[in-house]
Amino acid sequence: MVYKFLTSVILFCISLSVYAELKIGFVEVQKILLEAPQTLEINKKLEKEFNVRSDKLKADIRALNDKQTAFNKDSLTIKDSEKESKVKSLDQLRIDIQRKDRELKEDFNIRKNEELAALQDQVNKAVTSVAKAEGYDLVVYNGVAYANEKIDITDKILKSLGKK
Repeated sequence: MVYKFLTSVILFCISLSVYAELKIGFVEVQKILLEAPQTLEINKKLEKEFNVRSDKLKADIRALNDKQTAFNKDSLTIKDSEKESKVKSLDQLRIDIQRKDRELKEDFNIRKNEELAALQDQVNKAVTSVAKAEGYDLVVYNGVAYANEKIDITDKILKSLGKK
């Protein structure tokens, strides 16, 4: 019985010494996604990619508004049959613009998610690189309720990604 107790105490002490030397780091992913130079590049790339479609949609909206204003001015003087035709035309134009807007937003979100996935891959590689270079045993991010500033290596990861 004493032998089992002493063995348990020795194993417990050994496990404490192993954990006492554990080097842990924490990375604040949200900060990286906001401050990494790649984020600015992604935003510029997406803006350039979707600029033409966005400008076309804005022009379509202006044209619809102009047609609606003209219809409102002329609605008292035109025939009912012509009025009905113009209302249908304006409604169809409005539906088309809403569809284009929805498609643009969906396409933009898909591309943004693709770019962010690539950035996440770069972040993971940077975390692995910094962790190996500095001898970390464990690096955590996402889902951490609290992390002491002493173990926050976010700025090191940003530096690794190219932010000065």
